[in-house]
Amino acid sequence: MSIDLKPLSQQTIVITGASSGIGLATARRAAQAGAAVVLVSRNAEALREATERIRGDGGRAAWCVADVADSSYPERVGEVADSEFGGFDSWVNNAAVSLYGTLDEASEEEHRRVFDVGYFGTVAGSLYAARKLRQRGGGALINVGSVLSERAIPLQGPYSAMKHAVLGFTEALRMELERDKAGVSVTLIKPNSIDTPYPEHARNKMDKPASLPPVLYDPELVAKAICFACENQRRELLVGGQGFMITKIGNLMPGVTDRVMEHFMGEAAQTSDIPPEPGAADNLFEPRADGRMRSNQGRHVRKTSLALEAQMHPLTTAMLTVGAAAAAVAIGVAGSRRSD
Repeated sequence: MSIDLKPLSQQTIVITGASSGIGLATARRAAQAGAAVVLVSRNAEALREATERIRGDGGRAAWCVADVADSSYPERVGEVADSEFGGFDSWVNNAAVSLYGTLDEASEEEHRRVFDVGYFGTVAGSLYAARKLRQRGGGALINVGSVLSERAIPLQGPYSAMKHAVLGFTEALRMELERDKAGVSVTLIKPNSIDTPYPEHARNKMDKPASLPPVLYDPELVAKAICFACENQRRELLVGGQGFMITKIGNLMPGVTDRVMEHFMGEAAQTSDIPPEPGAADNLFEPRADGRMRSNQGRHVRKTSLALEAQMHPLTTAMLTVGAAAAAVAIGVAGSRRSD
C-alpha cells in the first residue's frame, strides 16, 4: 500500500531522546529543513537550550519533559504538539538507556529499566502515535532500533535483547497497520556504532571507561535516515556499511559470527582510556549532563555511508552500478582490441 507523506517542511515531528546524540541531531536537521519539532527527554535544561538554539536559527521548536518509561507520557507530548503546532505528522521513538557488563552482573532492576525505557517506551509512543496519525489521515512512525536488533554483542546483553524486542514489535505493528490500511508508514532505523555520548551515559560495570566498537559513524547520518523516513515510506534503513555486513553475514553464518564477536568484541574493543565528561556518566535511572551530539573520545568517525545511500535511493544506485559495470566492460574491450 502506497502511503502519502508530507514534505518535511510541512511537518511537525515528535522526537524522544532529543536532548543528545541521534535525537538532538535529528531535531536540528529537521528544523533546518523547515519542520516544526517537539523535543522530548528527561533533561529540562538540555531541552530548553536545544529548543532556544533551534529557534535562534530561525526554526520552530517546542519541548516536553518526560520519562518515556512512564506509559502516560505520550499524552503529555501530544498536548504540547497540539497546543504549539496543531498536532504532529511524524513520531520518532529514539529514547533508550543501556549498561555495559556481563549478563550475570546486571541486576533485574537494571535489566528491567533498559526495557522500560527502550522497549515499553517505544510501545507506548508507537501505539499513541499510530492512533493519532490514523485520525489525521496518515503519517510516519519511526522507531530507532540498532544493528543489535539482529546481532547481539557481548557486554551489552540487556540492550541487545531490548533492541531485538523493538524489531519484533515494530514488524508486528507494521503488519497490523498495513492490514487495516491505516495510512501510517512504519520504519525501523538500525544504526551501527554511532559517535554519540551513549558510552558515557550507559551504566558501566567494566574496569575502564566504556566505548563503542569500531567502525564509528556520524550521528548526522542517522538523522539523515530518520528525516528521509519521515518523507518516504521504507520498511527499514540500516546506517553504516559495517553493520550491514555484520547483519547479513550473521544471518547466513550465525555460529561463525558468534566466534568472531566473542574474539573481537570483548572489553578491549568496548573500553577507552578517556573518562566521561564530569556529570555525564550513568543516566540509567536519572538524567545527567546532556546537550551534546557526539562523544568526548575524539575517535575517527565516518561521515558517509554508501549502504545508507543505496537503501534510500535503490533505483539510482542500481543505474550507477550498471553504468559502472558497462564502462568497465567497454574499457576492457577497448584494451583487448589495442593489444590485438
